[in-house]
Amino acid sequence: MDSRCTGEVLKHLEKQSELLMDSYRSMSHELHKLQVEEEMLMRKFYEIMSAHGLNKKNHDRSNAPDYEENGDCTAIIATSDAEQ
Repeated sequence: MDSRCTGEVLKHLEKQSELLMDSYRSMSHELHKLQVEEEMLMRKFYEIMSAHGLNKKNHDRSNAPDYEENGDCTAIIATSDAEQ
């Protein structure tokens, strides 16, 4: 490979490196914006759930089945004929 081609390849690679770094910065910035937006939405969602009494801390579970207390289990276990 002659020196002229080597110089052109080096220029091309440097330009590609710059473009990749610009893309990386842009994507990192966009990711940060999305993470901030996600956090704000999750906070708002929590506020709404709290206002309606649907978050886990305030949820009244009196109508939910309590399997721990009565010992009922709804699991289905498959066995083969050899195991029976």
